[in-house]
Amino acid sequence: MTLTTRSRLAIFLGLGALMAATRLNHFGAIPDASWAVFFIAGFYLRGSVRWAFPALMAIAVAVDYAVITAGGQSFWSHYCVSPGYWFLVPAHLSMWAGGSLLRRHYGAVSFKALGLLLVSVFASVAACHLFAQGGFYWLSDAVAQPTVAGWARNYADWFLPYLRTASLYIALAAVVHVAVAALLRRTPAAADTAAH
Repeated sequence: MTLTTRSRLAIFLGLGALMAATRLNHFGAIPDASWAVFFIAGFYLRGSVRWAFPALMAIAVAVDYAVITAGGQSFWSHYCVSPGYWFLVPAHLSMWAGGSLLRRHYGAVSFKALGLLLVSVFASVAACHLFAQGGFYWLSDAVAQPTVAGWARNYADWFLPYLRTASLYIALAAVVHVAVAALLRRTPAAADTAAH
């Protein structure tokens, strides 16, 4: 499936809107899609990393800033904004890299592609969580006396919930991808349009 510039822009805008809408309340009823957004962007916008990744990071930081300051707090002195906050850049880049690597090795909808998807998501979330959780655990004032055992326990406690959330959004994106690919295969005119 070849994407036009218009398609890539539409995907970017949709992913940015999804992240903004779900990041507003990080632990709300609708979970934060940020990690999945970066993975999906890495898959579809792989060749646009120079502009799309920084733009998505800017959206993430802008939403965080808006939420924190709307609560009457200073962004720079907020509990979540420690030196570890900036580890979200390599964390989100890990998700982007996972989606990009999947795209590089992706051929068509198949059981092999499903296996690659599962491995890519698991490895990306593990790396992302390592940066995000590790940065917060070791560099914020939230943990008075950090230890390797405490870090490992914290990593394990939060890994499955983050994996579950990212996997849910990525699975939904995969279902849409399969449906669109099937539609394009059945409609030659639509396939010709998508390729140009």
